Amino acid sequence: MDSNMVNAGDMNGSGNLMDFLDEPFPDVGTYEDFHTIDWLREKSRDTDRHRKITSKSKESIWEFIKSLLDAWSGWVVMLLIGLLAGTLAGVIDLAVDWMTDLKEGVCLSAFWYSHEQCCWTSNETTFDDRDKCPQWQKWSELLVSQSEGASAYILNYFLYIMWALCFAFLAVSLVRVFAPYACGSGIPEIKTILSGFIIRGYLGKWTLLIKTVTLVLVVSSGLSLGKEGPLVHVACCCGNFFSSLFSKYSKNEGKRREVLSAAAAAGVSVAFGAPIGGVLFSLEEVSYYFPLKTLWRSFFAALVAAFTLRSINPFGNSRLVLFYVEYHTPWYMAELFPFILLGVFGGLWGTLFIRCNIAWCRRRKTTRLGKYPVLEVIVITAITAIIAYPNPYTRRSTSELISELFNDCGALESSQLCDYINDPNMTRPVDDIPDRPAGPGVYTAMWQLALALVFKIVITIFTFGMKIPSGLFIPSMAVGAMAGRMVGIGVEQLAYHHHDWIIFRNWCRPGADCVTPGLYAMVGAAACLGGVTRMTVSLVVIMFELTGGLEYIVPLMAAAVTSKWVADAFGKEGIYEAHIHLNGYPFLDVKDEFTHRTLATDVMRPRRGEAPLSVLTQDSMTVEDVETLIKETDYNGFPVVVSKDSERLIGFAQRRELILAIKNARQRQDGVVSNSIVYFTEDPPELPPNSPHPLKLRRILNLSPFTVTDHTPMETVVDIFRKLGLRQCLVTRSGRLLGIITKKDVLRHMAQMANQDPESIMFN
Repeated sequence: MDSNMVNAGDMNGSGNLMDFLDEPFPDVGTYEDFHTIDWLREKSRDTDRHRKITSKSKESIWEFIKSLLDAWSGWVVMLLIGLLAGTLAGVIDLAVDWMTDLKEGVCLSAFWYSHEQCCWTSNETTFDDRDKCPQWQKWSELLVSQSEGASAYILNYFLYIMWALCFAFLAVSLVRVFAPYACGSGIPEIKTILSGFIIRGYLGKWTLLIKTVTLVLVVSSGLSLGKEGPLVHVACCCGNFFSSLFSKYSKNEGKRREVLSAAAAAGVSVAFGAPIGGVLFSLEEVSYYFPLKTLWRSFFAALVAAFTLRSINPFGNSRLVLFYVEYHTPWYMAELFPFILLGVFGGLWGTLFIRCNIAWCRRRKTTRLGKYPVLEVIVITAITAIIAYPNPYTRRSTSELISELFNDCGALESSQLCDYINDPNMTRPVDDIPDRPAGPGVYTAMWQLALALVFKIVITIFTFGMKIPSGLFIPSMAVGAMAGRMVGIGVEQLAYHHHDWIIFRNWCRPGADCVTPGLYAMVGAAACLGGVTRMTVSLVVIMFELTGGLEYIVPLMAAAVTSKWVADAFGKEGIYEAHIHLNGYPFLDVKDEFTHRTLATDVMRPRRGEAPLSVLTQDSMTVEDVETLIKETDYNGFPVVVSKDSERLIGFAQRRELILAIKNARQRQDGVVSNSIVYFTEDPPELPPNSPHPLKLRRILNLSPFTVTDHTPMETVVDIFRKLGLRQCLVTRSGRLLGIITKKDVLRHMAQMANQDPESIMFN
């Protein structure tokens, strides 16, 4: 007996040896791939770490400095994320500009200049022909010395398609070979990761590098996609990279997610030049757990990222803003009616897009179509380029198109959309041009826009979700901006020709500038983006930061709310939630309501007729018994009970930690063999003389697992899982263990109650 006590004393003394947290093996994290983290455990581990650092800081000046560095490490990470995200966004913007123009021609004075930069440096550029300068040559001028005529057009058309195919092929090949996770927008996966799911490699260095390069290629190829969603993924990759440099974040998955939330804010900040919109986007749309501290850090990261982008000045207009507008007329109450109509259009387009896109993506997953990702990208790119080139509104980059649609027609505009018939007797200040009848250019632009709108609506459905980086913000905004501009021109002409109608009489006198078609484009863009993503607050803030149109908040709010209401009437899911469900990620959406009257006992396992629950006993199983149990099952953890007969619950042991602790003990401790008793109590059990060393595993036992009784309503259980971020919850009655409910069981039950396939939840 004494010898056993000595053994136990040795064991206690060597407790640190088996502490899996001090595990020296490489690549051993706390969780396995495709598993859910335990938020409560991560939080308590961080509290312990913080307590330890605080108590040590009083011991010496060096420890005090270390505690200060630890406190500052969060802000340092934010600074680094902001700098890198801003730099990458600036480089992407500049490269996209150059490569988009490369499809049409080249700058002879410096081939790395885009069309605009080339003509900036030219002395022979006139204001009327600001797009033409001798240094910039189209491919036809360069190759066959012709700028006009059928042969020049055909050559330019052919080279436009070839460049587009070349860019798209290169992008899909890079994604396929080097970083399969670099495809898509990345926001559904980021949402899932931030809710506590582990997808190893999704935020890795290769993904960051390949996504940045391929993003430039796919946007330049002219496909109907944007770079905004993928930029959130890129920023989160930066966040993951920098958090791995600080043990405070690299060893705690909960803390790492706080960094990733702030990185998502920095991503939107540089995507739209909208720092506050980025913070709100992270809060409203992406983050699962967003404490106040994360709000400040997100704000700081978004600020640094925006500042860095402004220093690079990729748009050359000294503004962060992509589509800066200056409208000279206020909006009037009567215009709320067309704004709300645009909101309805946005909601309907959002619903149509989500349903069609999900149906197409499901087809891609379940049929042979999914086996040919490269061919699919090539075919869609070819179709896009062939149809896009003849129409001037689809040929140019989508950002330029939106910029033109948002613009107000000043006296100096040369766009077709501004081809109005001027009154020769007009003597007015340049800024305030009255409403005028539309000229032939406007009518041509109207039907070209109508064709472009139909084309964009159809092609975006097939483009989003292919195996290349693809954002959805810009195509959605383009659809809304085209519809909005057409409605705006319609209202403007109606007001001009019928200014004596009662609705126009109060605010639209002849010779006044009443209607701004660009404002309608802006409202339409917000409505369509809201219909697809179901954003509201962050959407309005992003839109006015994006355009600088601060006084148009009310029209934007009206359109955003209307589009959300209309879209929600057909289905509560936004595009990102729909893709999360399609991929079977274990995401408990805070917005979902659970109203069914089921109890914990209906959901827990084991069910009636199933094998009893696999459990560990506190002091009667050998190492071999534990290893056999681990081999024969694939559960993430095991409840620990007093004995098989009493089934009184003691705690919960994670599978991974059991494996590591036993492996550690076998390697480093003498006397631990297969028939050593494993005990989870404070004192070792009484063992016969000459029995091998027992193995104490109390260090890895969670003594306070979350438990509910068998009669707890599932509504409460779902709420607990959502708010506390649990992995599993044990079901007891009077302290006796009855069963277990995992996050997967909750998701399956919710799917079953919603008449969906419960087997669609693929991961743990």
